Amino acid sequence: MNATELKSEAARLGFERCGIARAQRLADGENLRAFLGEGRQGTMEWLAADAERRADVTVGFPWARSVVVAALSYKPATEEAQPAGTGRVARYARGDDYHKVLRKKLRVLRDALVASSPGSHAVAVVDTSAIMEKPWAREAGVAWIGKHTNALDPGLGSYFSLGVVLTSLELEPDAPAPDHCGSCTRCLEACPTQALTAPYQIDATRCISYLTIEHAGPVDPALRKGIGDWVFGCDLCQEACPWNREAPATREPGFAARPSLAAPLLADWLRMTEAAWTTLTRGTALRRSKRSMLRRNAAIAIGNSGDPGAAALLEEAAADADPVVAGAARDAANSLKARPRP
Repeated sequence: MNATELKSEAARLGFERCGIARAQRLADGENLRAFLGEGRQGTMEWLAADAERRADVTVGFPWARSVVVAALSYKPATEEAQPAGTGRVARYARGDDYHKVLRKKLRVLRDALVASSPGSHAVAVVDTSAIMEKPWAREAGVAWIGKHTNALDPGLGSYFSLGVVLTSLELEPDAPAPDHCGSCTRCLEACPTQALTAPYQIDATRCISYLTIEHAGPVDPALRKGIGDWVFGCDLCQEACPWNREAPATREPGFAARPSLAAPLLADWLRMTEAAWTTLTRGTALRRSKRSMLRRNAAIAIGNSGDPGAAALLEEAAADADPVVAGAARDAANSLKARPRP
């Protein structure tokens, strides 16, 4: 199978973009070391544990000669109004778990590669095996890395997920993707927690996605207001990006928003039982966050709502057995009381 045939197969599987790069050491490894050296990874210790493997795929896969990168859009076809009393979930997490959706397609692509060249090796990875998908997407000509640190394509915007297939085959590489951000800084200006400290630079410890998904403890009081009504992830920097205005909607049925995640009721999340958490998160990317974290996020969002009618709900949760949830609810209740009455 040559590069042209590979890309045709990727398109048949539904991928909007597919590119190829030579397997080698990435210069981005230096950026990663600087990021880790400044502690901007927060509690994501796994980033430091595999820093060398992230910089060079051949450390973990010495047989790899080519890196195939494929992109699959998850942009919703329509945007529903956000009713009062509801929270927001990042667009990528409103449907089926993107790991499973991409992995199923990538394995077909991997098998086609191996079948075309018996004796060759290939592996499909989605957010696993210490692969830096975004730098590889740039090297494979699929997307550049925008000032908001997300991958960007002129035709797709940034609402897409990336998957990688490493292969021992020597495939014709594509030219790296050029940067089209220009002088625009709308993404930096849109971040309410100032997580984007400079163009192409992010402090994860201030990022709403990190705070609502990765960080398990109490949230810094200085950052709680900026979280707004986000209860899992955040799309604000992407919403501000001009490249997303005309981006096409996904063609992948699995990425259709589930009703329970399109506009989740904050009160239900705050009172969420373990059984309800299991049902809500089954088959979705939300399974990454524990029930305690989702309940904490709901308490913060309720406190940011400005709804005085929610005070009783928060006061009830302030007595919760979970100290993180109780603390968030208590702080949120105090925040509502401190707001001036209209």
